[in-house]
Amino acid sequence: MIKKIDLYIIKKFLGTYVFAIILIISIVVVFDINEKLDALLKAPLKATLFDYYLNFIPYFATLFSPLFTFITVIFFTSQLANNSEIIAMLASGISFRRLLVPYMISAGIIAGCNFYLNSYVIPPATTTRIEFQNTYVKNKKVDYASNIQMQVEPGIIAYINRYDDRKKTGNRFSLERFDGKILKSRLTAQNIVYDKDYHWVVKNYVIRDFDGMHEYLTRGAQLDTMIRIEPSDFLISKYDSELMTTPELSRYIDRQKQRGIANIIKFEVEYYKRFANMATAFILTLIGMSLSSRKIKGGMGINIAIGLLLSFSYILFDMVSSTFAVSGSTSPLIAVWIPNILYAFIAVGLYLKAPK
Repeated sequence: MIKKIDLYIIKKFLGTYVFAIILIISIVVVFDINEKLDALLKAPLKATLFDYYLNFIPYFATLFSPLFTFITVIFFTSQLANNSEIIAMLASGISFRRLLVPYMISAGIIAGCNFYLNSYVIPPATTTRIEFQNTYVKNKKVDYASNIQMQVEPGIIAYINRYDDRKKTGNRFSLERFDGKILKSRLTAQNIVYDKDYHWVVKNYVIRDFDGMHEYLTRGAQLDTMIRIEPSDFLISKYDSELMTTPELSRYIDRQKQRGIANIIKFEVEYYKRFANMATAFILTLIGMSLSSRKIKGGMGINIAIGLLLSFSYILFDMVSSTFAVSGSTSPLIAVWIPNILYAFIAVGLYLKAPK
């Protein structure tokens, strides 16, 4: 059952967490305004406030949530220890394990909220924020691609030498249909133009149909056709994985794997990281509570220093482990969970040592 002491700790935990977010985000916003001042002065005030900063704040709040969580636990638990409140709780018969319950409840609330925000709220908000940046700050939109080859459907392979999204036009297009390993037909065209909803127009085309040793040739100036690919399948930027909700991301990864597209590792990393971040909240909470629950002569300064060192080392390790997946050294799932697995062992070790 939830008791008054649990509510007291939960209130302290969540209150300090929200305060830390407001404080850090305020500093980040000030630096961001200073960096982009010239561009922001050109943009309408309404767009700056509602399209950019209203979507900027939750994005960075969830991005640094593990750091906020860890610092929060270290800070307010050190205060409780310095005020001898934890000693009083333990002396009253509360076990160290029972004392951990409100911490885990708070971590669960933070993990659940962050997962919901990252999965359903922040992706559409990030879309608006990125559009603002592309319009008024710096355009980083990917407008062209080259040497595009993908499986449209099983046995059907498409190739585009170069595609320009500004003109919705590609050149040197080919579409090959196989029956097993046997080529049954091949369509080639000088140009291909995208309309909408998988509708493409091929121009100056040649169709070769093969029937054993016989070949049948068809030529034409223009042909309307439905090909189940669209520019978003191959015009991929580093932001695209952040613009999709978790269900959309899962469907996109499955579809791209079926088409044989290789550059989806960042999408897989983003997908698995959304789930791994939930475990991160619990692991860092356990580490922070175990470190700072003891009253020491140096005060909370030592605990905060240790906490910052561990939290920054975790963030650094998390970034490094993600590069293992991008470089192909390991699978995205393993790369994302390596920091959690390592720090889970640290957390368990500190937890077992803390009551002593």
